[in-house]
Amino acid sequence: MEAYVVYPSKAQEKVIKAFFEALNIPFEKKEEETLPPHVIEGIAKGQADIEAGRSISLEEFKKRLTISE
Repeated sequence: MEAYVVYPSKAQEKVIKAFFEALNIPFEKKEEETLPPHVIEGIAKGQADIEAGRSISLEEFKKRLTISE
């Protein structure tokens, strides 16, 4: 089974729904999902940290992650 993702306007949505129903094509409508507040807050904090210079490069992260023997 193939899946298609489309982003119709309200007018287009009515036509698409009627088309699917006329041809007995099963479909489901998913409302736009939003991120939970704690995720949005975490993203904002991360962006603020970057703007304030509180960040490290990927290479520095890898160095810090490596366990010394």
